[in-house]
Amino acid sequence: MEDKAQIQDAIKVQGEVVRKLKTEKASKEQIEEEVAKLLELKAQLGGDDGKHQFVLKTAKGTRDYNPKQMAIREKVFNIITSSFRRHGAETIDTPVFELKETLTGKYGEDSKLIYDLKDQGGELLSLRYDLTVPFARYLAMNKITNIKRYHIAKVYRRDNPAMTRGRYREFYQCDFDIAGQYDAMIPDAECLKIVHEILSQLDLGEFRIKVNDRRILDGMFAVCGVPDDKFRTICSTVDKLDKMPWEEVKKEMVGEKGLSEEAADQIGEYVSMQGGMDLAERLLQDQKMSQSKLACAGLSDIKLLFTYLQLFQVTDKVVFDLSLARGLDYYTGIIYEAVLTQARVAAGDAPNGGAAAEDSVSVGSVAGGGRYDGLVGMFDPKGRKVPCVGVSIGIERIFSIMEQKAEASAEKVRTTEVQVMVASAQKNLLEERLKLVTELWNADIKAEVLYKKNPKLLSQLQHCEESGIPLVAILGEQELKDGVVKLRDVATREEADVSRADLIQEIRRRTSRP
Repeated sequence: MEDKAQIQDAIKVQGEVVRKLKTEKASKEQIEEEVAKLLELKAQLGGDDGKHQFVLKTAKGTRDYNPKQMAIREKVFNIITSSFRRHGAETIDTPVFELKETLTGKYGEDSKLIYDLKDQGGELLSLRYDLTVPFARYLAMNKITNIKRYHIAKVYRRDNPAMTRGRYREFYQCDFDIAGQYDAMIPDAECLKIVHEILSQLDLGEFRIKVNDRRILDGMFAVCGVPDDKFRTICSTVDKLDKMPWEEVKKEMVGEKGLSEEAADQIGEYVSMQGGMDLAERLLQDQKMSQSKLACAGLSDIKLLFTYLQLFQVTDKVVFDLSLARGLDYYTGIIYEAVLTQARVAAGDAPNGGAAAEDSVSVGSVAGGGRYDGLVGMFDPKGRKVPCVGVSIGIERIFSIMEQKAEASAEKVRTTEVQVMVASAQKNLLEERLKLVTELWNADIKAEVLYKKNPKLLSQLQHCEESGIPLVAILGEQELKDGVVKLRDVATREEADVSRADLIQEIRRRTSRP
């Protein structure tokens, strides 16, 4: 009974949390997250007969998408895939789960976030964590040495997600990768051009693309006195600089990772540096950095990269940032990350009275990637390497912002593409409506009818207004006698009689985009 009383107390407390959020007009995702916790507590309490109650909800870290959200998502996908195709990419698909050993040892400290599946008849399997490792496995397995591919699919991470910030356990990734032996920095620069192109076209607000090189980081760690066996773990800590202040990062390096205070302070001096080609030139002359061959190779490539970025006209948004680390183990050269510095949802316009503006500013990284020349070799029996460079677009975070923008603006989002509604003004015209809608479908015109024998004209017109259907083709006794159809513009309410023979052409003319 004591447990029951504790759960009831917890339900009261959680109920207050939900009520408070609703009063404060918090974001929809935040409220849904807290409501889910409340429902879980109620389920633990069980019904009157003491049985465990079944709660109808989505699993933690996942969500459903309604038609409006899907329409926004499709728009985003179209912009991204158009850019990938513009740059000559083809697409592939891989299984949603892989052999566990394919994924292990590729993600550093993040390996603990991999979803393992139960033993399925002798094979230990895991859900894919990203699209890059399966891509490398695909290249090695099929002995492919050159490909420019994109892949859009769901990946899975056993994270503690902040759904209000566009972080989930199941989410889409949009990847673009160039595999093959090419001259230095040309494919790498094109990846950055693609990121610039997509983020500019999505019109999310101001953004910056931070670039660095794993060789520069490793060289920096070496000259600062980091032991070789601590490179990867210190790299994972540096990667937290976008979420934690330097003091906390240093504390983790010294307290948890056992690095000397002197080495940490030296790292601190370097990771605060930002610039462009000029910074790369300055570091090549740096007394410490110039001692590392590895760092010098990385710095020379950064200089070359900026030369190409100038030709691609994207240097206005790119910054060389020594604090960028990216925690994944498989990067070997250039690394980059695009961050939103300020998303375009004005506080006053936000549906929840300003919270959206704060959320959107903290959305953070919306794309990331880099060069991983050794990953394919890990899968090849003979260790043959296929140099690769790629970028992953953070679709969920982008989608969160697009959704906020749609809610903040008065513009209605259409969830269907219907161009014309076939309606009747009188009774007993169902057969005529079905004949006409068939003609339109056969002519590849998006059309629909109401599923009623004798719908009221007003109901049919209201459906058009609610769904954003631009045209109505109205049939009546007189129109049938005269061999015409009354074509009505839903927005202006203007009507015109169009001969049946010219109807398809007239609909195409009116619905074709200028």
